Amino acid sequence: MSAPENILRWIADALGHEPKDAALFTRALTHSSRGDEHYERIEFLGDRVLGLVMATWLYELFPGEPEGKLSRRFNALVSGEVCAEVAREMGVGGQAILGKQARDDGAADSDNVLGDIVEALIGALYLEEGLEAATAFVRRAWGERVSLRDKAPQHPKSALQEWAAAHDRRPPVYQLTGRSGPHHAPRFMVAVEIANVGTASAEGLSKQEAETAAAKALLEKLT
Repeated sequence: MSAPENILRWIADALGHEPKDAALFTRALTHSSRGDEHYERIEFLGDRVLGLVMATWLYELFPGEPEGKLSRRFNALVSGEVCAEVAREMGVGGQAILGKQARDDGAADSDNVLGDIVEALIGALYLEEGLEAATAFVRRAWGERVSLRDKAPQHPKSALQEWAAAHDRRPPVYQLTGRSGPHHAPRFMVAVEIANVGTASAEGLSKQEAETAAAKALLEKLT
């Protein structure tokens, strides 16, 4: 897998590292909709590297905090939402290598895809330069979040469930209303309803992503 020169320059700027194995970093940017050589295995590794780096950083930074508080900080900082925030700051969406259908379906701005690519890039950096380089990147990219973020953002589905309970309504009901696209890059359509209150619909690259987007859309109508 060859890498265009502009991608290599972006990787060097974004990660602070000149890639030696261009194919490794190109794979870290490549979604499964483009074929067999994609980021999923590297993302698996990068997720664990991010966890180790973040746990070590928090252990050093908050020496007086108990395990429970550290765990809350950790879960917030390695959440998909925060990884996607970091990805957007880096401009990952513009460099993601996607199949046409996935790009048309908005994968370049999907929290799931963006977060996975950031973790894959961490994995690639770890494979090529080791833990020290991966640590330097994470600390630079996450920056002040490590001291400011101590609570994970509430998931839209949980927030909608709580809204229904607080207003003495039945729990939200989700229904898969459609599916399109090829087998390797499907698109899901989901509707959510709170009886006698309202409904909302949304699409996503997975059923879970579509449900999350639908819950967020209904919350925006209700609050």
